[in-house]
Amino acid sequence: MTQKRKDILIVGFALFAMFFGAGNLIFPPALGQGAGVQVVPAILGFLLTGVGLPLLGIIAVSKSGGDLESLASKVNSKFGRFLACGVILTLGPLVAIPRTSATTYEMAIAPFFPNFNPIIFSAIYFMFVLIFVLKPSSLIDNIGKVLTPVLLLTMITIIAKGVLQPQGILIDTGINISFSNGFSEGYQTMDAMGATILGGIIIGAIRAKGYTKTKEISEITVRAGMVAAAGLAIIYGGLAYLGATAGDLPMDLSRPELIIQITNNLLGTLGQGLLGVAVGMACLTTSIGLTATAGEFFSKASNGKLGYKAICIATAVVSMGISNMGVDRIITFAEPILLILYPMIIVLVALAFLDKHIKSAAVYKGAVFSTVLISVIDVMGTFILPIPVLTPIVQGLPLSAQGFGWIFPAVLIGMLFYVRDHYTNYTKKKVEYTH
Repeated sequence: MTQKRKDILIVGFALFAMFFGAGNLIFPPALGQGAGVQVVPAILGFLLTGVGLPLLGIIAVSKSGGDLESLASKVNSKFGRFLACGVILTLGPLVAIPRTSATTYEMAIAPFFPNFNPIIFSAIYFMFVLIFVLKPSSLIDNIGKVLTPVLLLTMITIIAKGVLQPQGILIDTGINISFSNGFSEGYQTMDAMGATILGGIIIGAIRAKGYTKTKEISEITVRAGMVAAAGLAIIYGGLAYLGATAGDLPMDLSRPELIIQITNNLLGTLGQGLLGVAVGMACLTTSIGLTATAGEFFSKASNGKLGYKAICIATAVVSMGISNMGVDRIITFAEPILLILYPMIIVLVALAFLDKHIKSAAVYKGAVFSTVLISVIDVMGTFILPIPVLTPIVQGLPLSAQGFGWIFPAVLIGMLFYVRDHYTNYTKKKVEYTH
């Protein structure tokens, strides 16, 4: 094996570990159970946003300066900072960090200690988070290196047992929009957000191995991404299949309860305990990393006016409060936020691959702001109150019934500005972000 192939495998496994989050394991089984015989299109939709988009996001930010802020600043610098703040808050105290605590409680504590107070647990959990965040130690990194293989081996064992000895047969659940359900469920992994924030780390790791040419870095990133995607597809696809064959289990089980019940049926109490411990510890390491990321980002964004330690403490306190909503309520709370943020990220990633053909920021502004407008109107109409005149117009757009009403306006308006620039020799340059 050549050195280049070894490096591709190393980076590929690193990408796999980055996206193989314990919190994400609760989504495919529930998706599969809801889809039944439509599990294949459901998991394809999930893989597009849960695996494909994060990998494209890493490539996109590598083309644009190394992080989401640099990519979004092609619209304008204020928008770049605004979107980066929104993503960090979502990955931090609003959704992702609280969900790690809630998932740990529901999968590792409640099944074995049902009377353990969730508020007391969350206080202990975030006390440990702060200990490691405020006084960094190599211990947590070493734990993380051990946990990923343990978690992976546990999941492969569960999936193999469920495939060789299915719990039941695929049933028709009556759902006919399984692909779009999987696509939007993939938003909940939040991996595309994480990729746009952490993409620079992967690119830096490739450069550190001695690769300096842009074309070669892109090639390694793509091929490593294929390695990671293959691994994630096996895990997510397998878990979705287990959910699809678990039609006999109650449909009203929470996501953590469903995967716990499936594991218990296949491997017994010992398997359930191993899964709970591995998931709980993996969630803790994820929470520590995200809390530190939030502290560093907002401290830097405020030019040091907000201290790193103060931000980390505030993040932990807010996360503790939200974590006691429980996993399913946190997911419900996150849905409208993600339905606004994700379409913007998808459009920005798509435009990054067309950037060399774009002459002005107007194309970015037109496509992104139209996406924001349609997404906000759609979310308002779905979760709060319909807006007279505007909501019916948005609901009448192509693909709106499938949740993709923003695509047509983004493409149309982006193309209009592109044609204007091309045929009128519009020369106003894009504003490039600099740190």
